Amino acid sequence: MLPINAKTPIGEPFFELPDVDSTNIYAIDKVQANLAAHGAAFFANRQFAGKGQRGKDWISESGSNIILSVVIDPSFLLINQQFALSVMTSLAVFDFFSAYAGSETKIKWPNDLFWRDRKAAGILIENHLQGNKWQYSVIGIGININQTEFSPLIQQAVSLKQITGKTYQPVELAKEFCQHLEKRFNALKALQISEQLDEYNLHLYKKETSVRFKKDNMAFTAQVKSVNQTGELILKDGLQDSFRFGEIVWLH
Repeated sequence: MLPINAKTPIGEPFFELPDVDSTNIYAIDKVQANLAAHGAAFFANRQFAGKGQRGKDWISESGSNIILSVVIDPSFLLINQQFALSVMTSLAVFDFFSAYAGSETKIKWPNDLFWRDRKAAGILIENHLQGNKWQYSVIGIGININQTEFSPLIQQAVSLKQITGKTYQPVELAKEFCQHLEKRFNALKALQISEQLDEYNLHLYKKETSVRFKKDNMAFTAQVKSVNQTGELILKDGLQDSFRFGEIVWLH
């Protein structure tokens, strides 16, 4: 595998692909073939087997959105600090999207960006470890840009075009997003972990409001308080005080 060079800015080199099964899979294959290292970004106009969290598909209209995967060297972090990558990426997506969509943009735990009560973006991070050492991470980002019609399977989706009424160039916006990610990555390298988590919680979706959740077959209502450094959602007056990713489902 090529040695990681974290001095390379994120987004360099930038590869535009006509179509691919999954940009994350494509990026991982390139790293394993010694053809990509830190900073490499892979943009697809279309992906036909996009990967979402918990095995879900990421469905996107061809040529309309940002479908991007970036190779990252997180070796300065401890293994138990993996959630810091999610925080960093969420903030970069927030920075980018809120610059166009405004203050109603929020970070929804654990891996989505919402505008009002509608999903605007999703994140999938795949960390590759060897024993107790990092090898590399691939950060996958899907951001709705120009799409105005969504599959019935996609609940509560929204795009930048629907919010602003404007049409954008997804490739150019993807390069712009890489600049936001580079800025947040440099802050993370400076070990601003707690500061980034504080900012993440500042923009947390439904913070200090009561929300319906489901754990197993039981629905309950609890107040969203914060997310801790290990990525657990902290609730008040629910079944328990904290939940790991995958333990509960939001009910809308």
